Amino acid sequence: MTDSSTTGASALAPVLRPEGWELLRRLSDELGDHRAYRDEDALRWSTQLRGEGHDPETVAAVLTQLRLRSRAVEKFGPFTDHMVFTDDGLQQATRLSVAARHAHRFQDAGVTSVADLGCGLGADALAMAALDLNVTAVEMDESTAAAAMINLMPFPNATVICADAMDWHDGLDESSRPEAYWLDPARRVLDGSSADTTGGSTRIFDPAAFSPPLSFVERLAGTGAPVGVKLGPGLPHAAIPETAEAQWISVDGSLLETVLWFNAVRRDDVRRGALVIDAAGSTSELISAADFDDDPEVPVSGREGIAGYLYEPDSAVIRSGLIRQLVADTFGSVGGRMLDEHIAYFCADEPVSTPFATGYRVLDVLPYSVKGLRRWVQEQSMTRLDIKKRGVDVVPEELRRLLMSGQKKKQQKSGGSTPAPRTATLVLTRVGEDRLAVVVEPV
Repeated sequence: MTDSSTTGASALAPVLRPEGWELLRRLSDELGDHRAYRDEDALRWSTQLRGEGHDPETVAAVLTQLRLRSRAVEKFGPFTDHMVFTDDGLQQATRLSVAARHAHRFQDAGVTSVADLGCGLGADALAMAALDLNVTAVEMDESTAAAAMINLMPFPNATVICADAMDWHDGLDESSRPEAYWLDPARRVLDGSSADTTGGSTRIFDPAAFSPPLSFVERLAGTGAPVGVKLGPGLPHAAIPETAEAQWISVDGSLLETVLWFNAVRRDDVRRGALVIDAAGSTSELISAADFDDDPEVPVSGREGIAGYLYEPDSAVIRSGLIRQLVADTFGSVGGRMLDEHIAYFCADEPVSTPFATGYRVLDVLPYSVKGLRRWVQEQSMTRLDIKKRGVDVVPEELRRLLMSGQKKKQQKSGGSTPAPRTATLVLTRVGEDRLAVVVEPV
């Protein structure tokens, strides 16, 4: 589900008229690849199209769609050519590759009909309809519902309804209710009542304030129906119902979402999982039947254990609380050890290849001090510095600028041939009361 202002409807409406749709098709054909769209071309196109007699409202709406399609390619690939978008809807839309995995959960459970409550632009509904599931897609926002209707037009087994999800469901009689439910609650509001505001809307963190709220999801699950709900990746563990399987999903290193699964779409003996999808689309999953904070015991070494190889777990592993299981299962035979109970980094004596963590060879361990690190950078004649951090209150970009300040001038004054590039990676972290800078290189 998305939250949009009335301007969303007015911006989309001209595209849905014959003139706007044909103009969008023509310009898309001219582009060939939507990734070729550049904002700096908008003024030229606007002038050209108005000169051809197209009204300004239609021109503005079509150019907005081209801009949104250029951003949508990452999520929707070639399907982008046949879809329309809203700004808020695109921000919250599920990547099609991930939506396909959601859809397969329902198919594998033997489900034949699903209500997608808060369908947004229809990404998940599209994936379900493509598997021949009968989908009722419900969206409260008019402009977003209109976009979903266009996006789902190729699927006769998908129906879009513009309504409040809770009101729609509660108005159904027992015989007309679907077999299963998928929900993507709105997690942004327009009133600026929360602390995190972006692009005119405000992110909300309280599951009780989602639309629909998590309590409604639990009510649906209480009927015994298969239920899945997509939530933000920062969902607190304490908010996760005991009856749910929780799955965190990352794609190419970026943590995207938490999904809660209930009843027939919940896997047996899985309480939580970290699904990691790489850039090529290959998947790996770390799962556990244990509840949160019920993890295996692993060594915690402190500063003395920073040696050999340092690992940074994938963000899905971190958020799912499965770091200790990863250390025990994959690194136990090579001296795997946590450095601090509250920090995600861990070390091992030997390199291990795993999709669940990125490894680095430890070269040196330095005290964290801006003055000391700047001196180290100068002594090592560094030309490039990458900085990673956990447990240390610092902005890597600002620190890099401070540490590298004057390096270029120093190299220019030295004269002679250009020095060979020297790069380093610093991992800033806290171990106990110590703040450290670990010099590493990727493996």
